[in-house]
This record gives sequence, C-alpha cells and structure tokens, in this order.
Amino acid sequence: MVEKCEVAVLGLGAMGSAALYQLARRGASVIGLDRFAPPHTFGSSHGETRITRQAVGEGSDYVPFVTASHRIWRELEAETGEALLNACGALVMAPGNGVSSHHGKPDFVGRSIAAARAAGIVHEVLDGTVVARRFPQFLNLAGDEKAYYEPCGGYVFPERCVSAQLRRARELGAETRTGYEVLGLRQDAAGVHIETTHGSIVADRAVVTAGAWTAPLLGRPFDRLLTVRRQLLHWYALDDTSAYGPESPVFIWMYGTGDTDYLYGFPPMPGYATIKVATEQYDTVTTADAVDRTVDPRESDRMYRLRVKDRLAGATPNLVQAVACVYTVTPDRGFIIDRHPEMERVLVVSACSGHGFKHSAGIGEAVAEEMAGGGSRIDLAPFALARLH
Repeated sequence: MVEKCEVAVLGLGAMGSAALYQLARRGASVIGLDRFAPPHTFGSSHGETRITRQAVGEGSDYVPFVTASHRIWRELEAETGEALLNACGALVMAPGNGVSSHHGKPDFVGRSIAAARAAGIVHEVLDGTVVARRFPQFLNLAGDEKAYYEPCGGYVFPERCVSAQLRRARELGAETRTGYEVLGLRQDAAGVHIETTHGSIVADRAVVTAGAWTAPLLGRPFDRLLTVRRQLLHWYALDDTSAYGPESPVFIWMYGTGDTDYLYGFPPMPGYATIKVATEQYDTVTTADAVDRTVDPRESDRMYRLRVKDRLAGATPNLVQAVACVYTVTPDRGFIIDRHPEMERVLVVSACSGHGFKHSAGIGEAVAEEMAGGGSRIDLAPFALARLH
C-alpha cells in the first residue's frame, strides 16, 4: 500500500523536526521520516547544548532566522513546559587587530557587531581588560582583544528542542515514521515518489533535511558541494568553579589568525563541576556512515594541551565525557535552502556548515511558509544553490 500526504519531511533532526512542527501548525498533511529515532547521536543535533546568539558573524542574512528561533523556542516552552533556551549571555572574542577568521569570515567579531547594530540587537563591545574583569574564567588575555557581548545570547538544549517539536507536530496531526531509511526519490506528474525500506510514499511536495546523508541520497550536484567533517566535543572536570558565576556566558574565543585557532564553550551546568568545550577541523573528510564515532583519549588530551590549558580557570585535564558529531559543509560554509535543480517539488534544506542549530526553528518556519506556496517572509535568495556553481 502506498501512503500519500501533502508534504514529506526526510530527516527529523534540527531542521526536519522544526519543519515538521511548523507544517503541522499550518494544518498540512505531513509525514516525517528518519532512519533512526530522533533525537539520536548519529548526526549533528546532539551534545547537550548549542550556542545561540542573534547577531552572527556569518552575516546579516542569517539574523532573521535566529531571531525567529528565539521567539519559537519561547513559544514552545510555554506550550510544553520544557526549558529550551538559557539566555546566560554570549561572548565572541578575537585579537584586536581584526585578522582572525571564523567559518570562513574575516573579522568575525567586527561582523557580529555590524549585524547587531543593523538589527538593533542589544549588545556591548568590550576590550580584553574589561572581559578579564567581568569574566574571570578567561585566563591570560592579552588585553587588546575585541569582544562582542550579547546579554540575550546563550545556549539551547538540542535534544530537548528536537523532541519538543516532534511531540508538538504529532499532537497537531503530523505522522512520523522512524526506522525508515529513504532509498531514493523521484518526481513526476503525480508528485514526489519516496522509496523507503518500508514501502513507498507519494507526497505533493518534499523537504529534504537529511544532514550528512543529503549527498548520498540526492547525488549531483550535492555530492560535489557537500562534505562531511568529524567534530569532537569534550567535557573536562573543574577543580574550582568559583570563577563561573550566574552570569557566565557561552563563548567563542578566537585567539589566533586561522579558522581553527579558537575554542568555544559553555559555563558549567547547574550542579556540575564540568566544562564543555570544542573546536572545529576541516582537514579530514568522512561520511555519515563511515565516521568514527568513538573518541580516542589522546584526542581529548591534545585538545586540552593546545586550547584549554591556561585559558579557562579551574579546567583540569581530567576528561569526564567526549562525543563525536558531524558537520556537513558547503564550499563557502553557508546554508543551502533551495529547490532541487531537477525536482521543483523538492526543497533541499541546510548543510548547516557547523552553525545551524541556533537558526533551525526559524528555518523550519520559513520552510513551512515556502511549502504553503506563499513564499517565505525571510529572503532565501542568499542560500540558493546557484551561488556555489
């Protein structure tokens, strides 16, 4: 028997759960598919916390997404009783000479400040001396740093966000099919035919939010444009938490000139004497199915020695936990939100490129508007495929 629906969502992680929820809110007949049971630990939407801030150095085109996301998460908190967003503040810091880059964007702090000013986002511009005085957890600052501080930034809980959106979607009439691997899809006059390990589904329209599985599923041109990179998250024990007060922010600290000369992290969770930190790597390419999901203790030792030691107060080399995740990265490290070049009824969403979760709820809303036929209120032109050809 062939199932039918108005919209099928392929992949139910950050983007897919958000799209499913927003489509269900609008009364669409929608089915969500995932080969696993989200939230899970095989993609890019796990790891306890994700940084969020409304002004982003990747560019002003992204600001409407994250602004919408903050609104939607607060709405979901009211609907579900779940705590999803902790606005503990966000600090983005780099050498004062402006030569550092992040996610392929030079002067990331300066770009964040410009985005905040353009959008009227409350923020402060600090130097290293002020940072050291206000936030004593950061050690050995040079003093000439330039920092962007956003008091309403902070972190979201990715697993909770995915779960809350899926639960609300089902309550609003959406159907989910977990344990369904999508084997292929094609479009004809009848709609989008989706072949799965459990039979066929025909949808009027489809949204592909498959993350690291997007390129294998869709083939050209995505197999040329998307690469998967293994990333690591580390939790180290703190032998002293006194430097981490109630206003301790999440942080992105660019201490060098290169894209990987930095670390990011989170304040200790209430009641825990641990600190979560990470960096990024873009040298080693993998796939969603072949990635090594175990973390060698030597990798965490190296992270501590090169990036954490003598930078974060109280941080010890004693590893509490380490997990692997994946980034799906485009050549310019931007998003893709566009129609499939050969299937007009298929909208391809993301390739988060390592900075997507904070935008995901807003992107889900934009996707639902686009699928409804009226077009997104947020301009999606900057995320078109054509820019990458």
